[in-house]
Amino acid sequence: MDRRTFLKTTGIAAGAAAAASTLPAPAISQGVKELKMVMSWPKGFPGLGTSAARFASRLETALEGKYKVKLYGGGELVHPLKCLDALQEGTADLYHSAEYYYQGKTKAFSFFAAVPFGFRADEMDAWVHHGGGQKLWDEVSGQFGVKPFLCGNSGVQMGGWFKKPVTSLEDFKGLKMRIPGLGGDVVRALGGTPVTLAGAEILPALQAGTIDATEWVGPYNDLAFGFYKVTKHMHFPGFHEPGTVLSLGVRRGLWDKMSKNEQTILAAVAHSENNVTLAEFNANNSASLDTLVNKHGVQVHEFSDEIFKGMGEAAKDVLASAGNSDPMAKKVYESFMGFRKIALEWSRLSEQAYMNKRSLTKF
Repeated sequence: MDRRTFLKTTGIAAGAAAAASTLPAPAISQGVKELKMVMSWPKGFPGLGTSAARFASRLETALEGKYKVKLYGGGELVHPLKCLDALQEGTADLYHSAEYYYQGKTKAFSFFAAVPFGFRADEMDAWVHHGGGQKLWDEVSGQFGVKPFLCGNSGVQMGGWFKKPVTSLEDFKGLKMRIPGLGGDVVRALGGTPVTLAGAEILPALQAGTIDATEWVGPYNDLAFGFYKVTKHMHFPGFHEPGTVLSLGVRRGLWDKMSKNEQTILAAVAHSENNVTLAEFNANNSASLDTLVNKHGVQVHEFSDEIFKGMGEAAKDVLASAGNSDPMAKKVYESFMGFRKIALEWSRLSEQAYMNKRSLTKF
């Protein structure tokens, strides 16, 4: 990559370029390759769909029109939770999704999405980029013909929406809750029934009584789906997803045919989107929470320490079980937990200590 190209593409990766790009008509006729990109979310959905669209637009711009990315919202080309299968089968070239939807193939996938009592967004970035996580992720996804990247993060999620306030661990017994991944396994361990649904399926299920509760993301996304129309009880914090990764999957056949220059640019744009999406969620959650509480009458309930401790005890067993479910999951689990021990000690002295002290002074 020459200096001019490098400066231009990394500038885009830093978010300096315009989000929208339009290929001139002649370019399409000059051998531009069209890539099909499937998503687990509705097209244009705040934070999730907008992230995928922004990535696609910036990738087109950064690669100077060599590729055209055609976006498909969840359910348009394939089922929202079958994006990995679409790349395996050659139906699509790229996906924007969350890896825990594919833990049925191996529990190892969930460690690259969200782990109960696991990493915040910054800690996940540290493990993936500098703690051996990316190498393991490449190995896991490579078994299914996919090259994976971090491509967004929703930050710490809320604890979910319940038709009545949760006051004890007993309230989880018999509860039907939409919650995927390892978080769902914790709910099962507490006596509930986890249900995995795509985002667009949640509100109808709540309305029909098919489920009693749901987690999704947080105020920004939850307001958009209108969960407040069914229940006014939102709980915090989320034990299950402290920093959920939105992942980019690239069909391995496509990745291997790209030039080193193209691969470098794609990786840079994905990593840029990882940061921009987290900022988008952080910027919009506060205003959305205000709307939910003051316009729609939502009540915000904090899980008690007793409840959270019980969730943590259940999570320890769930993670250990997942980590011993197959040899690949074991490798990932051991790496994740080893890095977690280091990360928690540093966080205690840095972010956690600062947040505690900052709250002592009111501005």
